[in-house]
Amino acid sequence: MNMRLLEKIYLAIFANREKIEVIPNACSTQRLQLAIAQLEHQNRDMNLAVFDDLARIAQEEPKLNGKIMEALINFIRTNACDRTLTEFQDNQLSTIRPDIQAALTVIAKRNTQQDSDGEQLDLSYTDISGANLSGANLEQTNLYRTNLSGADLCSANLHGAILTAANLSGANLSGANLKEAILSAANLSGANLSGANLQRANLYLAKLDGAILQDAILNGANLREAEFSGVDKSITQLGDV
Repeated sequence: MNMRLLEKIYLAIFANREKIEVIPNACSTQRLQLAIAQLEHQNRDMNLAVFDDLARIAQEEPKLNGKIMEALINFIRTNACDRTLTEFQDNQLSTIRPDIQAALTVIAKRNTQQDSDGEQLDLSYTDISGANLSGANLEQTNLYRTNLSGADLCSANLHGAILTAANLSGANLSGANLKEAILSAANLSGANLSGANLQRANLYLAKLDGAILQDAILNGANLREAEFSGVDKSITQLGDV
């Protein structure tokens, strides 16, 4: 199957997603190779169809899950900072690019039982501000210095995630599982942490100015030298200050 034919098929998938389920006449490994190659064409609409197929391949062939996650993360890393000037307004970013969001959604909804032992997703140093990661499974993910400002992480699983120096300002983390997460020096200004589980989380030097911590679980959390301007100090009594 040549690349020109593949491009036509992907365009057909994008136009008729409910009618065409898979790329015909190609095994899962071939489809994976062709899909990854197709991402280099920088066609944003076609990328959406590519991600649909990658999600199906991950379900059909668990052994290819690692390569698929790697391809998605490489795509996000390469393209997340590629936002045109028209996507800036009043010095703030608009919504995240649809194809980047689609790649993140595949990662967020993956079957974590297919992850290899010791495998860690690495989205460090990545700008995914404004992303919709509600309910995402990002357990143990490396998000060091990641820009998640304004992101929706409601009910996300961030158990043990590395969020050191991450920008979570204005993010929605209500009901999120941040148990044992590393949030040292993270910017959580104005973040919604209501009902979040921060048990034994490390918030050393974290900035929590104006954050909402109502009903948050802070048992055993490290809150030393964290900034709490505008936060009810009584809420932090269960933490280690």
